[in-house]
Amino acid sequence: MRLGSLLGEPTPERPGPGPLPPELLRALQVEVSRRLESALSGDYRSSRHGPGTELAQVRPYLPGDDVRQIEWNVTARMGEPHVRVQLAERVLVTWLVLDTSASMAFGTADRRKADVAAGVALGFGHVATRRGNRLGVVTFGAGEPTVLPPSQGRRGLLGLLQALGREDDPGDAGPTSLGHALTTVGAVARQRGIVAIVSDFRGPLDWRTALLRILDRQDVLAVEIRDPREQELADVGEIWLVDPETGREVRVDTSSAKLREQFAVAAAEERSGVARVLAAIGVPHVVLSTRGDWLRPFAAFLGRRA
Repeated sequence: MRLGSLLGEPTPERPGPGPLPPELLRALQVEVSRRLESALSGDYRSSRHGPGTELAQVRPYLPGDDVRQIEWNVTARMGEPHVRVQLAERVLVTWLVLDTSASMAFGTADRRKADVAAGVALGFGHVATRRGNRLGVVTFGAGEPTVLPPSQGRRGLLGLLQALGREDDPGDAGPTSLGHALTTVGAVARQRGIVAIVSDFRGPLDWRTALLRILDRQDVLAVEIRDPREQELADVGEIWLVDPETGREVRVDTSSAKLREQFAVAAAEERSGVARVLAAIGVPHVVLSTRGDWLRPFAAFLGRRA
């Protein structure tokens, strides 16, 4: 199956995540599976007793017990009814925190940041909905975060496709708060599972405290999407730079070598700040680019984490 085909035909405005060779897709699925394997349904041990397939104990029958759980061999040996008590199986819930803000529509290389994010999201989605596990999605941009409750299989993937089609209109300028989105995740993600953040991490660093709270019971991965032009200015004379999320405009003269150098240093420092915060709190972090192949470094990142 080709992930890109689920997003429809590519257009110049929305080129999509790019070609996904079947062998690379299989490799990605293997790496994601390894990353999640210890927590997938059937491998995830619950501390609670209930319906399941793994025996926890055999105890004397009590009024109200399900007679279908009677352990006849022990009953015959002990001379009184005994029942099987099993460990409850619990499915794994993966929460995808997807940035759909206006800045994600930016792209000057092979594709937009939103196109890379879509490929990453579908890669997670295909594995996170298998074997009865569930995928929940939280999208965030200029307005309030949108929550799609966890769903299994086809329903989970359809919900993901719906989320991928929800991008902020460039005219709907407004600040984006990853911190607010993560606070929302903390309120809805009660069961231990995995939270995958897919964003360009542009905007205020207001998310550290919310992320620390999530880490108390969730395994978190951070996927950062960048465009090369965000890190350096080309020498094209005087231009207007526009912040797509706030609408703020700045006129700059890119023919100035000193200005271009200052811009590159400031941009690198800002990105280093994001990486330092994530590293300090122990969140695995990978950077993917709109230029070239994003799938191989993504699969390699998951492989290292496995």
